[in-house]
Amino acid sequence: MTNRYEKSQTTYKKLFGDDVPAAYATDPDIQDILSRFVFGEVFYQGNLDDKQRELVTLVVLATNQTLPQLKAHAHAALNVGLTPIEIKEAIYQCAPYLGFPKTLSSISVINEVFAERNITLPLESQKQVGENDRFEKGLAVQVEIFGDTIKKNRESASPDQKHMQDYLSAFCFGDFYTRKGLDLKTRELLPLCMLSALGGAESQVKAHVRGNLNVGNDKETMIAAITHCLPYMGFPRTLNALGCINEIIPE
Repeated sequence: MTNRYEKSQTTYKKLFGDDVPAAYATDPDIQDILSRFVFGEVFYQGNLDDKQRELVTLVVLATNQTLPQLKAHAHAALNVGLTPIEIKEAIYQCAPYLGFPKTLSSISVINEVFAERNITLPLESQKQVGENDRFEKGLAVQVEIFGDTIKKNRESASPDQKHMQDYLSAFCFGDFYTRKGLDLKTRELLPLCMLSALGGAESQVKAHVRGNLNVGNDKETMIAAITHCLPYMGFPRTLNALGCINEIIPE
């Protein structure tokens, strides 16, 4: 049976080629623990493919604003076959959850990688809504993901906060979820990982567990995605996220 070391070597080469981590020169023990755990163990847990794993990694690194690692994994994402559009769309999807400053910082890093790889910018637009239909189309996607809860939330919103419900429909879902480049199952799985990595957003994590179920991501897939987040966000937030999944989908 292939051991953790051999698995980590195979995975690392697939992601990063022949580059040797700089930490091996200064901190070989921590780099060895990292490599064997992340690339020899976690990468082999669950039902995600390499492309899904790298998309999850990108958005969690964007959430954490660990930009050197984001740059390395942007290269890795291209190496495992993700398209520039898929990578950009995953980062764009961060905006409603992380805010624009973190998203724009992450986009700058991705653009550096694309320049190094001779990828011409801007990429083809994936926009599918205009000013006159972004709310309507966003609300339709929102209802598809979350069902009758959306109508109840809109009806119960106080007059001085109704604009937040409008922003959710038109901005979060209209401007982003309707875009081409990623399918709906992926667009809903990535926010589950972002919100889990943020910490303190357990009510939203639970809502997106339900949303993932509604678009066809089963419990096994969600557990695999959150497990893959572990090396990047640590045990406390990982266990909190798994607790949310188990509360909504009991054993």
